[in-house]
Amino acid sequence: MRFEFDQVMQRLLDEAYRLLAALPLLLLALLVVWLGWVAGSWLSRRALLDRVSRKNPFLSDLARTTTRWLSLGIAILVALEILDATALVGAVLGTAGVMGVALGFAFKDTLENYLAGLLMSLRQPFAPRDHVVIDGNEGTVVALTSRATILMTPDGNHLRLPNALVFRSVTLNYTRNPSRRLTFDVGIGVNEDLVRAQQLGIETLLSLEGVMESPPPRAYITELADSSVKVRYHAWVDQSRNDFLSVKSEAIRCVKLALEAVGMDMPEPTYRLQITERLGPTAAVVAKVEARTSVPGVTAALDTRAHDDLERQIDADQRSRSTKDLLDSEAPLE
Repeated sequence: MRFEFDQVMQRLLDEAYRLLAALPLLLLALLVVWLGWVAGSWLSRRALLDRVSRKNPFLSDLARTTTRWLSLGIAILVALEILDATALVGAVLGTAGVMGVALGFAFKDTLENYLAGLLMSLRQPFAPRDHVVIDGNEGTVVALTSRATILMTPDGNHLRLPNALVFRSVTLNYTRNPSRRLTFDVGIGVNEDLVRAQQLGIETLLSLEGVMESPPPRAYITELADSSVKVRYHAWVDQSRNDFLSVKSEAIRCVKLALEAVGMDMPEPTYRLQITERLGPTAAVVAKVEARTSVPGVTAALDTRAHDDLERQIDADQRSRSTKDLLDSEAPLE
């Protein structure tokens, strides 16, 4: 078989002449693409987008990016039309569709977290510094990013929860309603005046700093145990001014002291011990053990005011954070 070198050269020359003839259209198409990118950058900096996505940095960035790439995409379609490459447009769109489906499956979790972050930034299910429990994870809200919700646990540790998990989970918010009810049980002797025990506990709770007068404290008889009757006390605490755990601790201590002061019997569980060998400890050993275990009575009241232990740590974390917080304390809450 004979190789025709002249035909090959002629074919190359024809293609070169065709390329030169199409060069002005190619330059025009490149100019259109460049103008589309410039126009997109200009539109993304307009104040109109800031007004549309006001008070939401997540929407602001999304609107700017979408405007820029939408303008560039339109410019590319116009450029392909100028080059009379409509068939290529269909192929590109088909390929983009297939790639979009493939990427959607590959980055399903990332896209789900991104979309959940967008929706939560719009509806604001909680505010910054809210004390929440999400899917069993307790903490104070530090920030909401495009991928995760950041909490600070009561121990001062950072907890990152994927936005998709937060979006579909049950959220318990302790801060939305500042009033919170404390509950504790006290065992009263079966021969004691239970009504008197209820009244005395309610009066004691009303006298405590941090316990709200409305709704008032209440007491209920809940159980008849083996050697006692269980009385359950309820009281409401304003968490915006008082620390809940401190008020509850003080409430238990003061109710116990009040019941003891009037001679109320609070029996302990009864156990039967079988001693097989009796050891007689010396008096010195007994005195030494008693000295170690004896604790003087606590008479001073505890400080039940709200603490700022985590607040200072959250302030320091937010000052050092480089990413934007998608939560706005002034935005309407869901």
